[in-house]
Amino acid sequence: MTNSSIRLLSPAKLNLFLLITGRRADGYHLLQTLFQILDYGDSMYFSPRQDGQIRLLTDFAGIPPQDNLIVRAAKLVQEQLSPTKRKLAGVDISIDKVLHMGGGLGGGSSNAATTLLALNHLWQANLSLTQLGQIGVQLGADVPVFVAGNTAYAEGVGEQLTPASLKESWYLVLNPQVSISTAEIFSNPQLTRDSTAIKIPALATGCIRNDCQEVVENLHPEVARARLWLAKFGTSQLTGTGACLFVRFPTEADALEVANQIPSGWKGFVARGINQSPVHTQLGQL
Repeated sequence: MTNSSIRLLSPAKLNLFLLITGRRADGYHLLQTLFQILDYGDSMYFSPRQDGQIRLLTDFAGIPPQDNLIVRAAKLVQEQLSPTKRKLAGVDISIDKVLHMGGGLGGGSSNAATTLLALNHLWQANLSLTQLGQIGVQLGADVPVFVAGNTAYAEGVGEQLTPASLKESWYLVLNPQVSISTAEIFSNPQLTRDSTAIKIPALATGCIRNDCQEVVENLHPEVARARLWLAKFGTSQLTGTGACLFVRFPTEADALEVANQIPSGWKGFVARGINQSPVHTQLGQL
């Protein structure tokens, strides 16, 4: 095990489209989506301990540490170690949180995946990406894509990944300051659950739709208002189950020009779409 502390950027994602094609007997929804990794996210800090304790030093209001995905991810890696290593493998984790919770940016899933990757490195667990991805599924459907670390097409419940290489674009992500529960959207009886699946080669021609958008906007009119405002500058879409929306731009300057016009009461940021997670890039340099 290493004694060196590390800092990693835990990135956001966008769903460039999202189709819900069915529902399994266990209640999980079947989907097709295209995950775009961004070069923007939370900063996470991991400091090894030699006493087996896992401590989350950052407070998450309303979430007990033992229920936090970060702590749960750390414990799952720790369980994979030999009994001797497990007694020593501890960590202090802190995070500078900038990704909006309930925004559809995958912040919690990204934090969990970053924790899996970081502790696999720090504790020298020697788990493969496939093994870490299988662990990640226990934490959430979006975790495996962050573990794999590539912009990717996803099918199944989100765990069947096909890496994708997209042309670099810039995105303005608009946050209408609404927090949305994924469970609330996926349990809504009005949600479309029978979209026709499309073949991956067909995705290259573009599929601009999010099956969650109508339900989200009916429940949260502020999201609809934000999308209509953003639509003045391009094709505005919901990411995930919301509440954040985005528009693609060819250059950073174009995106920043619109960002400077965001009305009071909403927030936003500009980020670059990238094909490989910064977590993999940073860990590869250690």
